Amino acid sequence: MIEFSHVNKTYPDGTVAVEDFSLRIDSHTTTVLLGSSGCGKTTLLRMVNRMVDPSSGTVAIDDEDVSGVAPVALRRRIGYVMQNSGLLPHRRVIDNIATVPRLNGVAKDEAQDRARELMGTVGLDPSLAKRYPQQLSGGQQQRVGVARGLASDPYILLMDEPFGAVDPLVRLELQHELTRIQTELQKTIIFVTHDIDEALAIGDQIVVLREGGTAAQIGTPREIVESPADDFVAQFLGLESGGRSLRSSKRQGGGWLISDERGRPLGVLPSPEEKAGS
Repeated sequence: MIEFSHVNKTYPDGTVAVEDFSLRIDSHTTTVLLGSSGCGKTTLLRMVNRMVDPSSGTVAIDDEDVSGVAPVALRRRIGYVMQNSGLLPHRRVIDNIATVPRLNGVAKDEAQDRARELMGTVGLDPSLAKRYPQQLSGGQQQRVGVARGLASDPYILLMDEPFGAVDPLVRLELQHELTRIQTELQKTIIFVTHDIDEALAIGDQIVVLREGGTAAQIGTPREIVESPADDFVAQFLGLESGGRSLRSSKRQGGGWLISDERGRPLGVLPSPEEKAGS
């Protein structure tokens, strides 16, 4: 479990990035921080691994205040995936994936065995192991980034707009892959995005953020779609008059079908019972 308690962040120039933010994230779930630029979503994400420390308030993992944990030690036990993959250009795919296990003292052969296993998990062909990042497509690079984030078998995986730099078709494919991986591995994921459809597709819980890092609404995808908290949320989702209209309907095969105003399906949200059983 991750818990933010009355967290604030003000930078030396007076910029307020986060204001009185509280949130509980249950273990083995995916929480999406959704908002436009300047809403504090990346700042909140980085508080979990102490890349950013709050000005006040606490962030706790399983009731342990992270401010009492050495930053480097904390980061080595938390997976981190960023936009543009962040791969080391001079290292082969297999060595990029094995980076954190090697830093944690794992023998080279064992770390590379783990890397090969994770290549299969994220859908990478084994033949890519000896290639360098510049020899990969954008989608392949992001898969390597996800594999590297999972290499130390972390309890928590932080994902900062990881699919934002790839084309729409690859992005959709990566979203489906992430959902599959989460069903298999059951990590606790915090995912940052400004993309509404992406948030609805992958989130168990969505936090819609206003500028200045305050929560406009916290809820399940269905709650956000069916009952926006106020005009800001409705406008952000495109539900206001003249914008798009999203609808949810019970699906015969289970879960809820999300469709637009023309009835075109956008995706399926599993029911809580289905997620619990997956």
